[in-house]
This record gives sequence, structure tokens and C-alpha cells, in this order.
Amino acid sequence: MASTLLLIDLLGAAALLLWGLRLLKSGVSIALGARLRQFLASSTRNRFMAFGAGLLATLALQSSTAMAVMVGSFVAQAFVAPAMAQAVMLGANVGTAIVTQILSLDIHWLAPIAILFGVLVGSRKSRNSRGLGEIAIGIGLMLVSLRLMSEATEPMRNSEALAALFALLGDAPIIAIGLSAALAAISASSLAMVLFIMSLAAAGSIGPELCLLLVAGANVGGALPPVFAAASDGIAARRVAVSNLTVRGAGATLLLLVAGWLIGLLPENQNLAQFTIQAHVAFNVGLALIFLPLIGPLTRLLTKVLPDKSQGRKPGPLHLDDALLSDPPSALAAAIRETLHVGDLVEKMLQTSLVALKTSDELLCQSVYHLDDQVDLVQEAIKLYLARIDRTSMYEAARRQSSNILDYAINLEHVGDIIERSLSRLTIKKIEKQLQYSPEGMREIEELFRDTIDNLQLAQRVFINRDAQLARRLMEGKVTIRRKERASVEQHMSRLKDQRPDTMLTTSLHVDVLRDLKRINGHLMSVAAPILEEAGMLRESRLRKE
Repeated sequence: MASTLLLIDLLGAAALLLWGLRLLKSGVSIALGARLRQFLASSTRNRFMAFGAGLLATLALQSSTAMAVMVGSFVAQAFVAPAMAQAVMLGANVGTAIVTQILSLDIHWLAPIAILFGVLVGSRKSRNSRGLGEIAIGIGLMLVSLRLMSEATEPMRNSEALAALFALLGDAPIIAIGLSAALAAISASSLAMVLFIMSLAAAGSIGPELCLLLVAGANVGGALPPVFAAASDGIAARRVAVSNLTVRGAGATLLLLVAGWLIGLLPENQNLAQFTIQAHVAFNVGLALIFLPLIGPLTRLLTKVLPDKSQGRKPGPLHLDDALLSDPPSALAAAIRETLHVGDLVEKMLQTSLVALKTSDELLCQSVYHLDDQVDLVQEAIKLYLARIDRTSMYEAARRQSSNILDYAINLEHVGDIIERSLSRLTIKKIEKQLQYSPEGMREIEELFRDTIDNLQLAQRVFINRDAQLARRLMEGKVTIRRKERASVEQHMSRLKDQRPDTMLTTSLHVDVLRDLKRINGHLMSVAAPILEEAGMLRESRLRKE
């Protein structure tokens, strides 16, 4: 019975540690996420800056696993070079080791202060305050868990069964590394696993050599979750994760070979708890010193081991050909085709959003997010492609055409952002609160959705044909949208006056959806303005009367 209670105490403390770590990462993502991503993407000009950026970002994020996933996505989107991503990960591993060293200090008295501060700050309504509150509560819970873990492992000093188990692990070093790696992978945190090993060492349950092996295994296991997480981000992101696993695996193999020799160098009466943390720090600093000069060859090796797939096409530009850059007319034609591709993606986003709204399907909302990522990627590629076209032989008309292409692509990207950041969020809010629009309200929204899709298709034709009469039709459609939006709001207010329950519960959602569709149409109309202006059919942003 006593052994069962001990195991429950230990597992509870470990679970609290993982929960605190999860809160901490969530809080950092909420309060600092955008700034962290911007800092990381802009600080990878050379391997030393990239190493420092990875170290500092991980000190804030508290997780090399989360950093690996983030860096992998940056590589997939070509924001960070593959070689620099390897340097970022070496810095991230050292950053996690430093965090472990800080948490191992006897600062448990900070726990109640941190939790109190987190509750007070997190109760505010602002997003940053909520993030800071989660950070403080996460730190407090982690400190509490370490205290509980220390108390739970104290009785292990006199446990004959555990002594026999760890003796067996000491005689089977490969199994010891594998077990530690599995536990770290399951918990998705090498930091939590190393702190657990420290608790066992402090209780005298394991010896110094087993400490080294378990620390090595924890580092290998911490590199496994990003490999699986990067599976959907493409081959470039997968190379980053596999490279990090390879580096840690090589370090663990080397440590397995020299562990006995290293233990012979230790002084007697070594504090094993501190030795565990120091070994973790030394392991990652050593890997950084060895592999930072080798990131170039390592990247080339991983490119050969994991080559780009020739079959299939990853999300991205379909028509932008670098060979056409020296021929402006051909390059502009390619950019036009690519911009039409963006329009097709945005149309798919609108159609998917409408279905998601009608069926309350959250998975469809997730697919909208992926489509918006594609829109952002292709729009950025178009912008860079237009900037690289040889302008020495471009006439004024070609320069104007380049500007019009860029304007339309940017407006389509804005439409995608409205769909992803607002319309899809409103649908998810409707799903989470289990709300339903009134039948009349749903019909009005669907009609405005379909009018918007029709206007997008017309905008695509205007963009490609540059026809003034089509442009006029598109611009007149803006007036129709405005009238329908106003009429829907008035009918909605009439239903509110009648105190219809379904209308009262969805009033803010209904009005916000109408507003977003009106904004989308405003962006679509922009393609018509320069055509009408050239044709003399526009006066002070209004159509001339025929």
C-alpha cells in the first residue's frame, strides 16, 4: 500500500510539472509569441546569431521541442535557411539546459508569490495580461511540483525493490537510455525528464553513471516529438527535426562509450542532484561546440538522406518561373497566372467557410487556416518575383501592369486574412457556444456569401481581361452588397425587437459576419478602380452616370 501511494505521489508531482510547463509555454505564446517569431526569423544571418537567437528564444519559450516545431515551420516557408535552423536548434538545446539549471535551484519559496501574481494579472481582460498570468502560474506550479517530487522520492532511499531495478538498469546502459528516451518522448519534454532524474539522484536512488545515461536518453527522447510534428510541414521541416535528433543521438552514443571513464574523474561525495543538471548543460554545450562548425556538411548530408520528393507538389507557387525574369512580358504573364491561383484559393476559402458556417464543422475551419497559409505563401512569392523582374527594358505600361498585379494580390491576401482571422473565428465561436442562426438570418448570410463569391469570380475576369464594362459591373455590385447588408441588419433588428431567442443569442455574430463580407467586397472592388479610371468612367471614386 505504501508503495502504491508513493507511486501516486510521484506521478501526481510529474503531472503537475508537465501542466505547469504547458501553462508556461501557452502564456509565452499568448504574450510574446508574435514578437518571438519575428525575432527568430530576423536573427539568423549567420550561425552565431542563429545560435544566440535559439538560446534566447528558448529561455523565454521554455521548450526546445516547441522551438523545433516553430523553426521547422519557418524553414518550410523559406523564412529561415536550413543550415541556420540547425544552429538555432543547437542554441535551443543549450537554452533548455540553462532553464533546467535555474529550476533546480532552491527557489520553491517563489511558488506562492508567482501563483498569486499570476492569478491577479491573469484576471484582467487583455490578451497580454492573460499570457503573463499563465506564465507566472506555470512557473509557480513547476516549483510546487519539484518540491512535491523531492518529498515523494525521499522514501526511495530505503526501497530495496527500486534499488534492484536501478541496479539492473546500470548493468544495461542501452536499455537505460531507451527507457529515459521513451519517457521524455511521451511527456514531450526533456526538461521535465531531467528534473525527474534529478529528483531520483537527490534521493540516492541512482548512481552517477546511470545519471549520465538517463540524461543522455532524456535528450534523445526530447528530440522525437518534433520529428512526428514536422511530418505535415514538408521535407524541409522534417530535415530540421531529424537533424536535431541525429545530433542528440550522436551525443548519447559518445556518452555511452565514455561514461565509465568520465565517472572515474569525479570527486568523491559528489552532489548527484547538481551533477545531473551539470551533465545536462555540459551535454548540450558540448554538442554545440562540436556541431556548430559542421552545420553546413550536416545540412548537405540530411538533404541527401531526405531528398525532395519529385512526385507531388507542395503548397506554393505553381507558375513563377525564374527563367522568365529576363523577359518582362513573359514574367508578368506568369505573375498574372499565379495571382489568379491566389484568387482560386481565396474562393475555396469562402466556399469552405460557408459550408462550415451552415454545418458547424470545426474541421472545415481548420482547413481554412491551411488555405490561408497557402495564400500568404503564394502572395509573398508573387511580391518577391515581381521585384526581381528585369526593369531595364520595361515600358511604363509594363510597370503599371506590375503594380496592378501586386495591388490585386495584396487585396486577395487581405481577403484571406479576413476569412481566416474573423469569419472562421466567428464560426468557431458559434460552434463552441452551440448557437444557431434564425432561419431568416441564415438565409440572409448565405445570400451575401454567394454574392461575394460571384463578385470574386467577376473580379478574376476583370483582372485578366481588363474590360471596362466588366469593371463597371463589379463596381456596381458594391452598391448591391451595401444595400443587402443594410437590409439584413434592419431585418435582424426587427427580429431582435420581437425578442426572437435565436436572434438574440447570435446578434453580435450575425452583424460581424455581414460586416466582414462587406469588407471583403470592398477589397475585391479595388481591381476595377484603375480600369475605370483609365476609361474615364470614374470621378472622385464614384461611377460617372451614362
